[in-house]
Amino acid sequence: MFANPCPCGSGSTYDACCGVLHRGAAHAASPEELMRSRFAAYALGETDYLFRTWHPRTRPDDLTSDAGVTWTRLEVLDASQDQVEFVAHYDSPAGAGTLHERSVFERRGGRWVYVTGTETG
Repeated sequence: MFANPCPCGSGSTYDACCGVLHRGAAHAASPEELMRSRFAAYALGETDYLFRTWHPRTRPDDLTSDAGVTWTRLEVLDASQDQVEFVAHYDSPAGAGTLHERSVFERRGGRWVYVTGTETG
């Protein structure tokens, strides 16, 4: 497994943080924890996890990793009862960039799922 720092920026190791969520050994306890684990999944190419944690009403039929995009850092700006605002940093063939989004989450079957996001800034 991974003893490396978790890509979500928590300061914990991947195994002690998002790794347990990606493996299905635990479920996210909050929208922020789910959003952090989804960022880590994008960073590590864990598309199965992204699919499982996306609301069936809004998720695409097929998820693929963005070729050439490397997600490098996450900043959580605000987290409320069912929304998280964040800035995700990435490198791509076109250069470095950011995604500033406010994501909406919902409890479904006792688990948090991602519903939609609105880019801001």
